Parts: sequence; C-alpha cells; structure tokens
Amino acid sequence: MLFSDALSRLGVETELGSEGPRFSARSPVDGQETLPVSQDTLATFDEKVQRASDAFLTLRVIPAPRRGEVIRRLGVLLRTHKEDLATLVTWESGKIFQEALGEVQEMIDICDFAVGLSRQLYGQTMTTERAQHRMMEQWHPLGPIGVISAFNFPVAVWAWNAALAIVCGDPVVWKPSPQTPWCALSAHTLLRRAAESVSDFPAEVSQVVLGGAELGTALSDDRRLPLISATGSTVMGRAVAQRVAARLGRSLLELGGNNALIVAPSARKDLALRAVVFSAVGTAGQRCTSLRRLIVHRSRLDEFISGLTDAYRSLKVGNPFDPGVHVGPLVSPEALERMNATIARAKEEGGSLITGGGELSLPGLFGTYVEPALVKMPQQTEVMQTECFAPLLFIVPYDDFDEAISLQNGVPQGLSSSLFTESIQEAEKYLSAAGSDCGIANINIGTSGAEIGGAFGGEKDTGGGRESGSDAWKNYMRRSTNTINYGSSLPLAQGIEFSFD
Repeated sequence: MLFSDALSRLGVETELGSEGPRFSARSPVDGQETLPVSQDTLATFDEKVQRASDAFLTLRVIPAPRRGEVIRRLGVLLRTHKEDLATLVTWESGKIFQEALGEVQEMIDICDFAVGLSRQLYGQTMTTERAQHRMMEQWHPLGPIGVISAFNFPVAVWAWNAALAIVCGDPVVWKPSPQTPWCALSAHTLLRRAAESVSDFPAEVSQVVLGGAELGTALSDDRRLPLISATGSTVMGRAVAQRVAARLGRSLLELGGNNALIVAPSARKDLALRAVVFSAVGTAGQRCTSLRRLIVHRSRLDEFISGLTDAYRSLKVGNPFDPGVHVGPLVSPEALERMNATIARAKEEGGSLITGGGELSLPGLFGTYVEPALVKMPQQTEVMQTECFAPLLFIVPYDDFDEAISLQNGVPQGLSSSLFTESIQEAEKYLSAAGSDCGIANINIGTSGAEIGGAFGGEKDTGGGRESGSDAWKNYMRRSTNTINYGSSLPLAQGIEFSFD
C-alpha cells in the first residue's frame, strides 16, 4: 500500500499498455513482487535515443542559466516528494528509510550545486605568441548521454549525472537496474514535470529504458550517445568500456570498491568505532564505498575487536521501514550465498569468524536478512582481493605504517580509503603521493558518505571516472580552443615563414 500510494502522489503512470513484454522485480524487504512494468525492446530503445538526439538540437542553444532553472525546479519537486521517493527507494533497494531519505537529499544537493554551476561553465583565455591575436577555450554541450545505474543507489547516481548533464546542455538516456524500475520512473517523471514547467524547454531531455543487459550493450554501442556513464561491477564496466572505446566514445566508470580503513596507534577509539560500524554495515554493506578491510595496528587489535564485537551484537537487523533498525535486507538470496562462500573461503585461508554471518528469519518478512559479520585474518589473503557486496568486514593487523599503506593499496580496486590517527606526520604522508592510491582518501572519517561538492570516483579497477562536484562537469562537455586574429596581417605560429607570392 505504501508503494502504490507513493507512486500516486508522485504522479507516476502505473497503467500498462496492452503491448510489449513485462517484468516485475521482487522487493528485498518482503520478497514479494512489486508492480509490473513494461520492458523496452531494441525498437523502443532506438526511438527513445532518437528523441533525446532531437531534443539535444534544441537544448544545446538554450542558455545554461535557463537549463539551470529546470534543475532548480526539479530540486523543489524533490523537496516536496522527498518521503514518497525515499519510500520507493527502500521498497526496491532494501536500504533503511533514513538512508533512503539521505539518498534523496543527495539528489537535492546536486540540484543546488548544478544550479550554481549553470552560471560558472568557465573557459579561459591564454596568452598567444602572435601580436593582435587572442586565444581562448570554450566548453560546449557534448550530446545525449547514456547512464547505467545500479540497484544500491537507484536515484542519487542518476541525479549526479542528469543534473550536471542537463545544465551542460545534454539530454539523458537512463537504463536503471531492473531491480529498481519504479524509482527510475518516479525520478524521470519529476524531471519531465520540471522541464515542462519552463516554456519552450524540450521535455524529451529525459528518457528511461527498462530491461536487462541487452539494453546496456545497445547503449554502449550507440554512436548517438557520445558519453556512457556506468555504475556497477568491474566486470560490467570492462564490458562497457571496451564497447564504447571500439567506437571512440567516452566512458565514465564508477565500479567496484574494496575499501580499507587504517587504525593507527594514536587513533581515537570512539571516533574510529563509530566510523567503522557505519561504513561497514550501512546499506547492509552494499555500497561501493562500504568498508571491507580494517587494518589495525597490532597494539590496538584486541581492543578494537572487542569494541566491534560488542557494537555488532547490538545492531538491530530488520524491516528497513522500522525506526531503530540499523541494517535492512540483502538485495537477494544470491547475495547471501556469495557472503557465505566468502566466509568459508576466508576460513580456508586461516581466518576466523568472530561474530555474525547467520541468516535471520523475521516474522512477516521473506527477504534475505543476515547478521553483519566480522572475520579476523592472519594477514591479507587472496579472498580479500575481491569485493564481497555484503556486510562482511575483514580485520588484519599491521606493525609498521608503511606496511599499513601497502596493505591498503595492495588490491585491484582504488575507490575510498581512510586513516584514523592523531599524528600529523602519518596523516600528511597518507594524503601524499606516497600514501593512499584511492580516489577518495580521508582522515578521521569513514570511507562512506561522500559529499557532492567533491568529485566522486576511484582509480585502478574502480574505473577512473569522476562524478558529482568539483570539475566533474567537464565530462559532459566538449572543449573548443579558439584563436581570433584582430589585426591586418597573418603571422604564423612558431615564427614560420611561408610565402607563395
């Protein structure tokens, strides 16, 4: 009932036509199917990309501040419907309602950022060696972009892309996770409503295509989409990158994380424990920035294991809509199977399960609920090289600070990282070129919870993409370098003499 009521208040059309294939997702909350949706075919996909391409011809010449006005109005609608959209996020992704509210707030925040950006798409003027010449660069709209998003942040990641893209003059063709179609249709509906409220603004700037991997392949291959922004697994990202590169397109990849937090001898226990628990169990460990590896100085190891064991045993796992619940369900039974297999392999490699890992049977709920797990490892082993998308935290000791940095960096992924220390020498080294090799490196704060003001993304197998704040907007534009001769002669660059008189 909550689900249908939220859709109704959001104004989302739920009646299906008589034609076309349909599919339903299962809510992680209770294991029941949500409302069916119509699935796109390759034919309807082609039509939607063409609509976006046609809309680009209009959007690219609309002044950026007017494009920003649409995003401002989207932000107003998101504020009005914050609880409704968060309700859908919880039903379809399983994250606790407070986190879902936080995700919608991220959408609001990026709208605010993008509105200001609409008056700050700066180029620059460069000095030139030729007299009576001026050289400058401009940034122009790139074209319609494709967005592929994952289930765990079903609306925020789209907003990071869409708010910036539209301000930059680019329509958006969005393929959401098949797990979260109604979140996508709701966000799309609000953006279309915002666009329609501005005169002569093309509502077709927003397109949603629903379906499976074949649509992701179609997005990647389509030359009408000069940029594909893809969020998901490293396996998926590699496939997208190769297909996009084959047509010399651009890809913006936000892929897996295998994030570490180092606890130094001087770390404040109260701050570190709070950061570790939230980073490791938030969204049931299903964030790309979730904490996977805790690297603790040997002198603090027993103390932190004891503190974390007590904290984990006090966590409340249950219905994500219930106040006081810390951890909601995993997205599927398969996620629990992968978690159990990872724990079993860790034991084979010398690890010991400290607490958690058991599946929970909750009255009236038929989702996949599990106790967050702590596993102590003798050293960093092979099982720790791969991201396990579940509330599973490995704990390993270290003796020397350089060793700790080496352990942290010694995995294929490079998204988020953190150090807890009171030593300025350790903090500065950690943030230097000799420190963390991740796209996000924090001091005395956890690995999750990035703000929109900074560019978000990581290195190595995380893909190298940057979204959200800072100068991430440049991904969505093309650069043009211009030279203007306002004199009466034509001097050539580098003093070249060239005469044919």
